[in-house]
Order: sequence, then C-alpha cells, then structure tokens
Amino acid sequence: MNLCKLLLVICVCFVLKVFHISFSYMLFMHIRCIMDIEELQRQKMKRLGFIVISGYTTWAIAATHYYKNIYKESCMTSLQTGESWMMEILNGHYARSKNNFRMEKELFIELCNDLELKYGLERSRVSTIEKVGIFVYALAKGASNRDLGERFQRSGETISRSFHEVLEIITGRINGFKSFARDMIKPTDHTFQSIPSHILHDERYMPYFKDFIGCIDGTHIVACVPEADQMRYRGRKTFTSFNVMAACDFDMCFTFISAGWEGSAHDSRIFLHAINTPSLNFPKPPEGKYYLVDKGYPDRRGYLVPYFKTRYHQNQFENVGPNNAKEVFNRAHSSLRSCIERSFGVLKKRWKILNVMPQFSVQTQIDIIIAAFALHNYIRKNAQDDDLFNIVAQHPDYVPLDELSDVIDDDINHESYRETYQEMKNIRNNIASQLWMMH
Repeated sequence: MNLCKLLLVICVCFVLKVFHISFSYMLFMHIRCIMDIEELQRQKMKRLGFIVISGYTTWAIAATHYYKNIYKESCMTSLQTGESWMMEILNGHYARSKNNFRMEKELFIELCNDLELKYGLERSRVSTIEKVGIFVYALAKGASNRDLGERFQRSGETISRSFHEVLEIITGRINGFKSFARDMIKPTDHTFQSIPSHILHDERYMPYFKDFIGCIDGTHIVACVPEADQMRYRGRKTFTSFNVMAACDFDMCFTFISAGWEGSAHDSRIFLHAINTPSLNFPKPPEGKYYLVDKGYPDRRGYLVPYFKTRYHQNQFENVGPNNAKEVFNRAHSSLRSCIERSFGVLKKRWKILNVMPQFSVQTQIDIIIAAFALHNYIRKNAQDDDLFNIVAQHPDYVPLDELSDVIDDDINHESYRETYQEMKNIRNNIASQLWMMH
C-alpha cells in the first residue's frame, strides 16, 4: 500500500514537472513571439522613416535645382536695360558721357569700333558697346560687380564675363604680340631724333634741354591683397599698394610702364630691373639723349638727376628765387619733370578704380592698371577737348597732392657708375652754367 502511494506521488510530481516545463516553454515562446513582432514593427518603422527622409531629401534637391537652374526669376526687372541706357547716354547731352565714361561720346564710339575691328572684341548677346561701357564705367566709377549689375541690368556672371573679355582685349595677356595696350603705351618717335615741341617752343628750356626725351618716375596705386601678403605691399604709404614705374613724354603720354611691384619695392630696384630686362622693351635713350629722373634713381648715362641737397620743388622758389647755378638748374629740372607727376594726377582723377581697387586677383589688378594707362594715352592722342588735360594745361605747375617726395636709396652702388656719373655730372654742370648766365 505504501509503495503504491509512493509511486503515485512520483507520478504526480513527474506530471507536474513536465507541465511546468511545457508551460515555461510555451510562455517563453509567447514572449519571444511578442518580441519578434515588436522588432519587425521597429524595422518596418525604420524602413518607413528612411523612405520618408530619402523622399524629402530628393524632393528638396530637385526643387533647389529647379529654382536655381531651370526656373530663374530675374531680379533685374527694370524697364531700362543696359543697352537702352547706353543708347540714351550716347544720344544725349555730351556731359553725360564725360561723367560716366570720362570721355566724349564720339571718342567712346570710336574706342568701341577700334576694339572690335582692330583687336577682335566679339559681339554676343551683349553688344560691343555695352561690353565696353561696362568696363569703362567700372574704371571710371570704381564700381563693384553688384553695382554694375544694377546699372546694366545684367547678372553678376554676365558682368564678370564682359569685364574680363574687354580687359583681355586691352592688355593682350594671352596674345601679347597684339594688344591695345602695347600699341598705346610706346614712344611716338622710336628714334627720339625730333625735339619735343614742349621744349622747342619754350625759351626757358631751349636749347638747354633739347636732348631730353621724357621723364621717369614711380607712383603708388592701391592694391587689394590677402592679409598674409600685406606687409610686402605696404611701403611708405599707409595702405597696401603697387609701386608702378612709368616713363612719359612731354605731351603727357606714357611711353613705358612697369606694373606689379609691391609697394615696399624701391624705385631704383624697379628702374634697374626695367632697363636690364630685354623682354620689357624699355625705350632706352640713344647716344646723346637723356631722361629726367629724380634723386631716387641712380645717376647713369642717359638719365639725369638734379643736384642733391639743393632746393628743387617749385614751391620752394615761390618767395625766394634761385641764388646760384645749381638752384637754377634744379628749378628747370623740376618744372620739366613735373609733367609725369601731372600725368599721374590726371590718370588717378580719371579712373577712380585706381584708388578703390576691388577684390580681384593680383594679376587682374595689374591688368586693370595697364588698361588704365592705355586708355589714358588713347584719350590724350584722340580727344579734341578733354577737360582734365585742359585743366592741367592751364596750370603747368600742378602736382597731385598724393605724390610722395623723393627718397634716396642708400643701397645703390654708385661706385659701379662712377664713369657715367662723371659724364652726366659734366652735362648737368654745363646746362646749369648756361641757365645761370641767362638768368
């Protein structure tokens, strides 16, 4: 009897254990099933979220592309286009062309024709007249790309493309053997055999200065350069600048320029590089001819400096006249050499961009300087009645206020020029003696 009870208990326990295991397994499977369902739901939600985000991103990209490249709503909606404004200026009062392009309207049209027919400026959806108008207006006003876009009702891209196209035609950076600037900036008489009329018909200078062919000097033009380069471009001026060397004749036309040197470069260094570099084509004086230069340049054959430590500038003789031969020579030297300082003054007053240079590359800024000099000569040679040149002609002693006084470079090795120095010294002394005798 007891054995039967024991077996019964064992059976009951075994059944309960099996049931417990079965129940636990079923419970585990049920929980796992629930977890799998939740995991599937999470994965489904992730896929759904990815699809939604991808769709939105694709839509945003497509919409941006459409509104930027396909559907463009122009902000230049003025009824007066750049072309119509140009026609209004060129058909209107003569003063409007002078105010906006710094030249007479007839001369502006002649410039457009020359750039198109002689130098290859091509027509496009922007006319030749409007392209040249954009370029010259930028130089005259120092206008930014945005200002030019508003004035001519063109996009920034069109303004930039037209500006650089005209700049390339003028400077000939790619085709350097044929360019407007090369044809404009050169001596009228390559042999320098004729006596300049400015000297020939003035008894103050004739016959004493009959062998002088022009003047050489430097000027500082504003440069817009990165901060890392500003020390090299900051010289005696308080601003970053290019030190530009130029030669000009007595008719105020530039015959040579060397642009691109940093403002810290000394005049004598630029001068020696120019006359010793054949590729620059500096118009060297023939035997017996001379340039007038200031005290910052070396005393070499063909380049005559004034007497040192002697009164020189015109304003120093206003109250007390010359007291000796050296002072008489220096006053005449200063009076003649002022033509290049007056030329610089006219150049900077005409082209405001030289005082507020925009943020172009350094090379583009150099090209703009070259173009400004070339257009200066073009106006001087072709304008019948230019206001700026007339003002200077009426005030022969005018000197721009922003030009600096001379600085002598102590690093110049004068010993190497001793022979030529003595030759030029003799010429200077002979002229001084003659002037003093006639004083």
